Amino acid sequence: MRPIIFVAAVLMIASCSAPKKQADQDTVAGFRPHPQRVSKHEVSTLTIGSPAPAFTLPDVHGKMVSLADFSEATYLVIVFTCNHCPTAQAYEDRLIQFTSDYKDKGVQVAAIMPNSAAALMPEECGYTDLTDNFEEMVIRSDYKKFNFPYLYDGDDEAVSIQYGPVATPHAFVFDRDRKLQYVGRMDGIEKPGKANAEDLRQAMDELIAGKPVTNAVTKSFGCSVKWGWKDEYNAHVLKEWMDKPVALEKLTDAGIREVIANKSDKLRLINVWATWCAPCVAEYPSIVELQRWYGARSFEFISLSADNPDKEKKALEFLQKKHSPVKNYLYDGEDKYKLIEAVDREWNGALPYTLLVEPGGKIVYRNQGTVDLLELKRAIVEHPLIGRFY
Repeated sequence: MRPIIFVAAVLMIASCSAPKKQADQDTVAGFRPHPQRVSKHEVSTLTIGSPAPAFTLPDVHGKMVSLADFSEATYLVIVFTCNHCPTAQAYEDRLIQFTSDYKDKGVQVAAIMPNSAAALMPEECGYTDLTDNFEEMVIRSDYKKFNFPYLYDGDDEAVSIQYGPVATPHAFVFDRDRKLQYVGRMDGIEKPGKANAEDLRQAMDELIAGKPVTNAVTKSFGCSVKWGWKDEYNAHVLKEWMDKPVALEKLTDAGIREVIANKSDKLRLINVWATWCAPCVAEYPSIVELQRWYGARSFEFISLSADNPDKEKKALEFLQKKHSPVKNYLYDGEDKYKLIEAVDREWNGALPYTLLVEPGGKIVYRNQGTVDLLELKRAIVEHPLIGRFY
């Protein structure tokens, strides 16, 4: 059964990483990513004095970039980073600022994304709106306006295996001869606004001044690299999710008002749908997947069926088929106008309808029709109850 579970895990991960605004892989200069199962390797971090391993990797524009392309730079800083990791996100602005501050000092910065999409679980995406696939690297680079090349190594991780990053982010500084002179963290304080890549800057300043790096090796804190052979735990987590029971409970309009009032301490996502509504049925798997993404945090997803009460069996069968082990409710009434008023007076009644409700009942996101999944994820992760950082 293991191969079947692995394939299922990959497919479920792919399904949660396809926001409507993502770049089409066929339009990125013809580059087409091809993530592969990677055989197990022993990975060791490059030691000081080691030459930079050669590479040729696509950037987010689909252009192939090699080590030789940076030959005009006196110094080369390679940082292994990614989209999903909260620590990596916490250091993005510092890396952008570092790149700007040192660009006229002969320093070139390049970022490499080392993770395999097959090894990244939805449960690891609780601090992000994006996974680590190539298409979403394009989105992240544009969104943050990266001023350095962002290179993709997610197909076979061959380059990353040679460099040996242990976490994201992990910085490698090479001199004019492309010999490693510093490896480790950017600084020792993850929280944004509390540090400014002091360790990386010190190493760079000492090299520019012709001095040896005082502290050439530091530890790197962050999310572990998602090597393509580390997938067995993914299957275990997927099985736990699939083993959770799916139930359906009827709810009156008064009960629905209580749901909307949200007296919990969690950010509450509510999706109103029906089995006869084609857009509802099409988007539902992506919506319920968000419980896997954010469910370990201050978040919960509640499903509300607008099917008639006598269609309870049909609604439950749909939820079981799509595997929706969350709080699933069916409106226990046939007056749909009472349902509309109970859910949101600003709703005109068209399905699907999606709300994001703060504790206390304040609606901070509402959408009639199919959601823009990327927009919804950003509304969730950028809410103060969730957030991108620890």
